[in-house]
Amino acid sequence: MATLEMPAVSECTVAGCSYNHDGCHAFAITVSGGDGSADCGTFIPLGTKGGLDKVVAQVGACSRTECSFNADLECSASSIRVGAGASGADTAACLTYTAR
Repeated sequence: MATLEMPAVSECTVAGCSYNHDGCHAFAITVSGGDGSADCGTFIPLGTKGGLDKVVAQVGACSRTECSFNADLECSASSIRVGAGASGADTAACLTYTAR
C-alpha cells in the first residue's frame, strides 16, 4: 500500500492524547490491542502537544487480524474514527473496527 493510499484518521475524540489537538496530528497511527479491543497504539497521555503542524494522520499498521478491514496487516477501510471504546476501559480505540 502506498502512503497516499493509507486510510485517514477522519475523527479523534480522545481529549487526553498528545497528538489530538483539533484533530490527530500524528503522521500515522498503529491499531493494536487484545481481547477483542482495537486500541490506538499511538495514544500518548501527556500534556505536551505532539505531531505535525497539520492534520494528516493515517493508519500505518493494524495488528487486529480478525478485523474485517485488515488485509495483510494493513487497514483497508476508507477512513477510521478513534474515540473511547465501548467498555469505557479503552481510552483510545479504533471505532471503525469490525470483527469478521
